[in-house]
Amino acid sequence: MAENIRVRFAPSPTGDLHVGNIRTALFDWAFARHTGGKFIFRIEDTDKERVTDEYIQRAIDTLKWLGLNWDEGPEVGGPNGPYLQSERLHIYKEWADKFLASGAAYHCYCSAEELEAERERQRQANVAPGYGGTCRNLSNDLIEKYKNEGRKPVVRMRMDDGVTTFVDEIRGEVSFDHKFVPDFVLMRADGSPLYTLAVAVDDVLMKVTHILRGEDLLSSTPRQIQVYKAMGLTPDKYPTFAHLPFVMGQDNAKLSKRNGEVSIAWYREQGYLPEAICNYLALLGWSPGDDKEDISMQELVELFEVKDVHSSPARFDMKKLEAINGDKIRALSPEEFLIRALPFLKDAGVIKGADAEINLVKKALPIIQERIVKLGEIPAMLKFLFVHELVIEADSKEKIKDDQSKQVLKRALEVLEPLSVWNHDSIEGALRTALIDEMGLKPRIAFGAVRIAATGSHISPPLFESMELLGKEASISRVKAAISL
Repeated sequence: MAENIRVRFAPSPTGDLHVGNIRTALFDWAFARHTGGKFIFRIEDTDKERVTDEYIQRAIDTLKWLGLNWDEGPEVGGPNGPYLQSERLHIYKEWADKFLASGAAYHCYCSAEELEAERERQRQANVAPGYGGTCRNLSNDLIEKYKNEGRKPVVRMRMDDGVTTFVDEIRGEVSFDHKFVPDFVLMRADGSPLYTLAVAVDDVLMKVTHILRGEDLLSSTPRQIQVYKAMGLTPDKYPTFAHLPFVMGQDNAKLSKRNGEVSIAWYREQGYLPEAICNYLALLGWSPGDDKEDISMQELVELFEVKDVHSSPARFDMKKLEAINGDKIRALSPEEFLIRALPFLKDAGVIKGADAEINLVKKALPIIQERIVKLGEIPAMLKFLFVHELVIEADSKEKIKDDQSKQVLKRALEVLEPLSVWNHDSIEGALRTALIDEMGLKPRIAFGAVRIAATGSHISPPLFESMELLGKEASISRVKAAISL
């Protein structure tokens, strides 16, 4: 393994970062931390129409929220910046000019119409599509003719004959025949760089030693290596590549950032914990062994090895993520659970943040901590405690309009009103005696109507603890209101 390991995460945030992005960032971060190397965060933002300042900031915020701290990059700086590609355009221009001067690249004057006609001929001949090298060796007279016509050339890299072979840390030896890797564009006619130029130049100048990235970029590797060669690197100085397996959905289709449900922002809004997301994503293509699934960030750092990443696609399982998230929620201390819960309650308008409200939330959280899998469930579970006039959900209201439910509520009222001690034990004792022992009802029937009356829903935190928190006056008032429906 090389000394002074340096890995980079280099998203092009045209929207919120998604599962695939973050799995890559997580593996980059874990590898850097495991080896004592550096984690570089670089933004590929040359496409200014799609990569906005807002998306860049959201990418920064997402990595911070997940705890994936970087050693060099935006807001941190470093000796190899700038770390936004839009601030490095002069660097790409300098290298494109060097390639032109050395003959490693050439100006291509082919028009869009000519290129499309070439692609159509290739389709008709059923041959692999690609640039045929029309402008590889233009005469000076022809170059002058194109210039006089006002044609603006692109800069195109000259691919060598032969084969590119490299060892991928996950897939082993990989080879690409150059007859399937035609000369490729480095810079557009307007002077803006393409990905293959910018990414390769940045990786060399930022001294990146290992590139962990998605399998979808595997085919671009011979182009990057061609740029390395043109920059004067020898094979022993090339970065080491490791192409991570695809993340597939339950329908066996590759997850896409255009699917809003795979956006990390969506999971954050729903109430998934950052440590749960990292725990689950770590298991998509990698395993610590021994069927271990509960992984802390520290354990990930200690155990992560690139050689243990699988080459086969990983399947994203929402139910497994929910299970891990629920386990992480149950593991939170009361103080930490309160800190995580309050923003959801405030954002939902359930509380404003008064001391009395927060004190009630503190008392209520222990009774739901074992029952939720997402923080986003908390407002619906606890809102009944903070409303003066309870609105019973429509489907629940229908469940307490029958004669039996009315009799249950009336009998519950008769035994609850005389209670001098109002706690969950006294409430449970009174209701069990009256509704189960005396009326002979099953618990689901006996307590279902009281639950709806007190909380407004047939799904709620534990009934007796809920009524204790609600208080005697409010509980009695709600039972009376339900009887009159």
